[in-house]
Amino acid sequence: MGKLANDGRSASPELPAASADDRARHDSLPEPEVTWPTHAVPGLTIRKAMEIPALAGARLLAGAGGLERVVQRANIMEVPDILPWVKPHELLLTTGYPLRNTPQGLPSLVVDLNARGVAAIGVKLHRYLSQLPGEMIEEADRLGLPLLLLPDAVGFDDILNQVLTGVLNRQASALERSWEVHQALLSVVLEGGGLRELAVKTSAVLGVSVFITSSDGRVLAEAGSPEELAAWRDTACFDSAGRFRIEDGRGGVHTHADVPGRHAVVPIVAGRVDHGRIVAFARGREIDRSDVMVLERAATVAALAVNKQLAVTAVESKYQGDFLRDVLAGRGGGRDQVVAHCESLGWDVDRELVVVVSELDPEDTPAAVAGPQRRPVQERFTVAWQNVVARRDSRAAVVGFTQEVVALLAPKVSRDPDTLVREVVRQVANEGGSGRRSFSTGVSRLVRDPAELPHAYEQARRAVQVGRQLNGAGSLAHFDGLGSFRLLSLIEDREELRGFARETLHELARPDDDEMEDLRNTLKVLLETNLNVAEAARQLHFHYNTLRYRIGKLERIVGPFTTDPELRLDLALALKVLQMRGVPR
Repeated sequence: MGKLANDGRSASPELPAASADDRARHDSLPEPEVTWPTHAVPGLTIRKAMEIPALAGARLLAGAGGLERVVQRANIMEVPDILPWVKPHELLLTTGYPLRNTPQGLPSLVVDLNARGVAAIGVKLHRYLSQLPGEMIEEADRLGLPLLLLPDAVGFDDILNQVLTGVLNRQASALERSWEVHQALLSVVLEGGGLRELAVKTSAVLGVSVFITSSDGRVLAEAGSPEELAAWRDTACFDSAGRFRIEDGRGGVHTHADVPGRHAVVPIVAGRVDHGRIVAFARGREIDRSDVMVLERAATVAALAVNKQLAVTAVESKYQGDFLRDVLAGRGGGRDQVVAHCESLGWDVDRELVVVVSELDPEDTPAAVAGPQRRPVQERFTVAWQNVVARRDSRAAVVGFTQEVVALLAPKVSRDPDTLVREVVRQVANEGGSGRRSFSTGVSRLVRDPAELPHAYEQARRAVQVGRQLNGAGSLAHFDGLGSFRLLSLIEDREELRGFARETLHELARPDDDEMEDLRNTLKVLLETNLNVAEAARQLHFHYNTLRYRIGKLERIVGPFTTDPELRLDLALALKVLQMRGVPR
């Protein structure tokens, strides 16, 4: 491109339009490819600024790709070393006087000004500069930095006044709208509304589909047309269980290759506690900074709504929990008193029940960190149990304690507690009540009288502990299915248990020896088949003579277990001790 001088011709009313890629690059949040800082308060775009009377005759020489850059202030270049005084989003006006003797420095000046976030450069020619170097124009075009040729008859003071007036009007309008939106959203909560009503209001204000999720992505409320909501749920932003993939959606505006339009994600945070996300999806329009500002207002109000609900729930749960804790400890009073008090709380305990205790499995997290983080997780875990059980039986008692959730479930007509509890556990897991953490559950024997509840509670707690020892995290254990493990779990001296296993099994007790592990399995199958060599060989897929050889090897290690029933009993108990994961080996 050659040099361009002011030829005095009138400006063309047709301005070059910014490309779609340039607009998308500008509007997206965050904007890693843009070097100037972003601001929440909007300003005046260069495209709009060129419509004001003082700039109506300006010509765009270069940088059409930057017409959506935002102007928030204006300045005049009076000195050669202007760079220290330049501020982001500034319209810089100059006659070229400071650079009249060094026009060769203009291309590098364009690069430096762009790096400092200048919105555009306006130049008047003829008085100190007769033309602009072609290299300067090329550089401005490459960077997308608008370069404007200003009319000779317009004074800088007129441009400054009109640009700043436009900026202030835009900012005042945006702040007024933001305040109105905030008041409208806040009124939802003050009038008793919750997350559902807040989602509806936000969706109406922005004209987009809105989801409010928990901190693990579980959808708590949504608003928008049913067709649009269903369509968004089928995109890659949600997993097969309907959970929003918060791990893929950091705060800001996002695009996905297989998701139409854009969506914005804003965290809901209060008191350094992550309560969830507000997600807005738009198919037919862009999501800009003003939309994100509305979502941030909505997130603040959502945090208020969540904290209000948690406070109400905490008071109710404490009262219910205190009473149920007394009942389970045998301090609730007589039978009739317990039944009557539970009836006042909406619980029916005068029927056949099973006591279910469910605990979040421990994580490898320091206690100082886990303390404040565990509380909201435990609260969500309790709410998930309450929601799932309430859908099946509104008269069932479900209370969250500090470390566990206790539910009194009625098997009803099926009289099958196992099927009932497994279905409830599955639904709690599907609802994401434990986040991405596993939880273990214990079930008591069937209770036919409220007076049996304290004993049943201890059974369920014991089932949780032993089930986790036997099967690891995520176990579901019934007290009746624990067998001799119930007795072993009552022994608090773990060192004594370990010593018993080592003294009984000898080398077979070595935990990291593959050969000994294989022989332990052989011994286990032999004991389970009551020393039926043929059946044991079939289960182990051994030849009969191979198993006979192994039996001889086992007897050389542990003793004559094939002829000593007392030794067989000791060996069976020792193997069960090793099977209990909570016992160190």
